Amino acid sequence: MGVGIGLGCAEFPFSGAAAYWRWIDMCEAGGVDSIWQTDRIVGRQPFLESMTTMAALAGRTRRMRFGMNVVSLAFRDPVLLAKQCATIDMLSDGRLLPAFGIGSPLAPEWQALGIDTKTRGRKTDECLDIIRRLWREESVDFSGAFYQLKGVTIAPKPVQPDLPMWIGGSTDAAIRRTARIGTGWQTGGDPPAEAGRVVAAIKAAAREAGRSIDEDHYGAGFAFHFGSRDAPGVGRSMDAYAKRTGRDATHAFAIGDADTILARIAEYVDAGVSKFILRPLGGDDDTILAQTRLLIEQVLPRAEARWPRRPKTSDR
Repeated sequence: MGVGIGLGCAEFPFSGAAAYWRWIDMCEAGGVDSIWQTDRIVGRQPFLESMTTMAALAGRTRRMRFGMNVVSLAFRDPVLLAKQCATIDMLSDGRLLPAFGIGSPLAPEWQALGIDTKTRGRKTDECLDIIRRLWREESVDFSGAFYQLKGVTIAPKPVQPDLPMWIGGSTDAAIRRTARIGTGWQTGGDPPAEAGRVVAAIKAAAREAGRSIDEDHYGAGFAFHFGSRDAPGVGRSMDAYAKRTGRDATHAFAIGDADTILARIAEYVDAGVSKFILRPLGGDDDTILAQTRLLIEQVLPRAEARWPRRPKTSDR
């Protein structure tokens, strides 16, 4: 099972667009698998909007794939989102990796957009059905509790004949959703043992549904830093994570050297995960770029040698 290592941002950690594009260009040249953008709409911290970021990446890059980690479907119109994804996939020649979820009930967007959190699961399921059908069918009729469509068509269709549909979340509903409709799964921060439990549950549920998901379509992510927890911003980031999630921050951060990061990757690989979104920690542009360069030089070659990818004939 080959390992793919992508990089991502949660909040926008750069001083401006020039530094961000320096980072993207470094990743493109350095063999990074993919770039991922966390989906946030409102808040005091700077976040890039996911869909416009993906469109910009389509024009800036030629090799890397890119995705949103993950789009909260209840915040968006499914027809417009299906159209945006299809357009970006076409303009990037099939490099979009869309990932979807229901969103945290604590997110500020629910109040800002006037949406009831109690409906998020049902709205998400309807959105997923609509988006999948619009990508594949010439004319879509849909009658649901939240959305009504009659004879709706989008063109052009995505370049990828079976555009990926990665699903996020670890609840029983997310497991069933992934098994029913997903082409991959992305953990929302679960430690390796819990991620392994969910992977096993998705595989079992998919078998019951008469489906299968590729063995290498299970993903996880964590933040990394070459150095110590005493480095500027590292300890603060770990404390903030623990406070926000109520979880032990240890599994969500790999602080140390290349061996530390590779060991964390190996824990997830042993649990059935092979796609990764790693987030460099740093208090300024130069630190983030330096951390990324260290990952490219010291981790990516060793990961490729340890877990070489097999040739693929279909989308990953």
